[in-house]
Amino acid sequence: MADGRKSHREHRGDPRPAARRPQAAGGEAAEAATAATEEPSDRIAQLESALAEAETERETYLDNLRRLQAEFDNYRKRVRRDEEMLRKCAGEDVVEALLPVVDNMQRACEAAEHHDEGQVVEGVERVTDQMCSLLGQHGLEEIAAAPGDPFDPTTQEAVMAQPSDEIEEGHIIAVTQRGYMLHDKLLRAARVVVSSGPPAG
Repeated sequence: MADGRKSHREHRGDPRPAARRPQAAGGEAAEAATAATEEPSDRIAQLESALAEAETERETYLDNLRRLQAEFDNYRKRVRRDEEMLRKCAGEDVVEALLPVVDNMQRACEAAEHHDEGQVVEGVERVTDQMCSLLGQHGLEEIAAAPGDPFDPTTQEAVMAQPSDEIEEGHIIAVTQRGYMLHDKLLRAARVVVSSGPPAG
């Protein structure tokens, strides 16, 4: 009989080893829980390391940007100083070149007290020619505008329009102020009176 129970247990399998299986399953669960706990911790450490690297790179970029901005500001100030110096030097050249003209004007004024009107006028004309020639050497050019010429709005300013029997409509009657170009740039428009055509009636 006992042999029969023993044979039955051997046939069905001993249940006692099966009783140890929950313990094995519980160990695996513990290991899994430990791994799950360790994995987020490692992930957090990685993220913190990446964040620290990103902050370091950001500071590096900011420092480079500040350095570039400072260099650009210095460059801009240097260019401004150079431009100002060039303007001053150019002004000095023109003023120095005009000094002989001023001397001749003063001589003409002094001569007016001792010479007749014709000689004074002749002297003033010579000084004027000298000054115009000097300014022409520095790029100054008078705008062509004379009575009878067509009105050019790009270089001339019409200060008045009046009827005329002699001057065709849209043409210059008189020049009230001369205009000038400086190095092909309009410095001052010529001011003119323009014909509006024959008088009415």
